[in-house]
Amino acid sequence: MIRTVVRDVPRTVAYLLSGVLVGVVLMVVLLVLGTVGLVLTPLLVGLPLLALAVLSGGPVGALERRRLLLAAPGPALPDPHATPAEPGLAAWARLRLTERATWRELAYTGLLGFVLWPLDAAVLFGALGMPGALIGAPAQLAMTSAASGDARIAKLWLIDSYDQALLCTVLGVIVLLALLTPLVLYARARAALARLLLAPNEAEAERRLAEVTRSRARLVAAFEAERRRIERDLHDGAQQRLVALSMTLGLARLDAPPELADRLAAAHREADRVLGELRELIHGVHPQVLADYGLPDALADAADRSAVPVELDVDLPRFAESVESAAYFAVREALANIGRHSGAERAWVGGRYTGGRLRVEVRDDGTGGADPTRGTGLTGLADRLAVLDGTLSVHSPAGGPTVLSLEIPCPQR
Repeated sequence: MIRTVVRDVPRTVAYLLSGVLVGVVLMVVLLVLGTVGLVLTPLLVGLPLLALAVLSGGPVGALERRRLLLAAPGPALPDPHATPAEPGLAAWARLRLTERATWRELAYTGLLGFVLWPLDAAVLFGALGMPGALIGAPAQLAMTSAASGDARIAKLWLIDSYDQALLCTVLGVIVLLALLTPLVLYARARAALARLLLAPNEAEAERRLAEVTRSRARLVAAFEAERRRIERDLHDGAQQRLVALSMTLGLARLDAPPELADRLAAAHREADRVLGELRELIHGVHPQVLADYGLPDALADAADRSAVPVELDVDLPRFAESVESAAYFAVREALANIGRHSGAERAWVGGRYTGGRLRVEVRDDGTGGADPTRGTGLTGLADRLAVLDGTLSVHSPAGGPTVLSLEIPCPQR
């Protein structure tokens, strides 16, 4: 306990001292804005100043949420404010003035500017200033004894000898050690009050989570659209040009003299290899069979391309494109990992749709010991499934078997 308190003292002092500095500035700003705004209100000029005073809680709240890290290290409190649906200052101001978080921040700003910082200053002076003055009694006596022969400690006690000064020093150390724990406890209570007013409530946290989820879904949709655009450009552009090049080389080879025919044949074979690699790349971007026939046929195609034999047991309807794409790439990544790392001889893929949830399982008879955190690509797939409220789990004890399970709540199409 004592070690924890001593460790927290520097952060506590920094938190309270910075609170005093911020509070003094706030007091001046609020007094100026409030006074000038009230005086000029009959002329309507003061209304923007009063609105500015009300909205000043926003930046103060953002600063205080970061300053709380001094009192308790950890993740910063999330912003409780919503994002305006429309651009522009007017829409932003209307939203802020109707949010409860704005008024909670304003209440905290008023407390900090007129109540909390004087209290912080008094606590710091009582816990550190007074003991510090007692500890420094010998130095103060040495500086003043030449002039008056005595010294007044903290303007309260008069001493005229070094014995008394040393006694003050010992007393100051005892008082300082005794007050460190109350000082830290006060800072924690002070930080708890700030969290109470500045942290988002349950409704705000749920709204913020919904906004983040929608944002992630938009990013995934944009990523999928870009993936399809690249696939289309490769299919309709580069692939067609390579097909034309391969045909041209084949025709030129027929009419070429013998000394040139061998070189054209080699170029023709190279063009065919590049065309094959390009087709594999296009297939990896987004297989046409997935778009045309759905997840079961796409999984059957992935099983045929697998490096190890795969038994398929899939009975699934059509789903939304994002669901089918996420499930397909998860299974394909799992089969690729089985072929590269597991040492398995066989793999099994099963898929069912029950209770409004798509469930797919990939299992192998390999050596096990798979760890999704070691860069296997499954972490990214789990994030992708999370956007759809899906989950991805891997069970892989040493010695096997390895079982990858994914589950996505979704309606069938």
